[in-house]
Amino acid sequence: MKIICVGRNYVAHAKELNNEVPDEPVLFLKPDTALLRNNDPFYIPEWSNDVHHEVELIVKINRLGKSIDKKFAYRYYGEIGLGIDFTARDLQNRLKEKGLPWEKSKAFDHSAVVCPEFVKIESLPDRTAISFRLDINGKTVQEGNSALMIFSIDNIIAHVSKYFTLKIGDLIYTGTPAGVGAVKIGDRLEGFLEGKKMFDFLVK
Repeated sequence: MKIICVGRNYVAHAKELNNEVPDEPVLFLKPDTALLRNNDPFYIPEWSNDVHHEVELIVKINRLGKSIDKKFAYRYYGEIGLGIDFTARDLQNRLKEKGLPWEKSKAFDHSAVVCPEFVKIESLPDRTAISFRLDINGKTVQEGNSALMIFSIDNIIAHVSKYFTLKIGDLIYTGTPAGVGAVKIGDRLEGFLEGKKMFDFLVK
């Protein structure tokens, strides 16, 4: 399986990082070693002093697909999850300043939190307007809704599949809303999708 991530998919988040609003999805990949499952604790790596949380809806692909037309994209997923795209912002900024790839800051071990269980699309009130949030130590720090995405889930699937064949079990992290910030040792991160708790873990 592979982890495909979309960057800058909410206008407010692009602006908070002083990035241009993209005219097509910004894509990057994470290896399967980036996954952090089962509410295991996240350990801040020793080489970073500024790891940021980025809460994101996750789409789980359920059939093989290549060059998928947007109008058929809904057929390729039936479940939605929630996760965190952890980013070593200090390292990312240094790499970007040098014009270098920034996978090290995004794809490091356990940088992709994934909820223990996904929810069925048909159980959601509106598959085009999915609300979610991240609480840290009981305080909401990020709130999002898929209706505010620059590129919808179906658009993302169509675009991604032009370049990468999608396989069963692939995960697509669909971008984070505004409000990203650093985590610290002792923080408790809880993620909610339509009010349902999806993950709950500690930072160590």
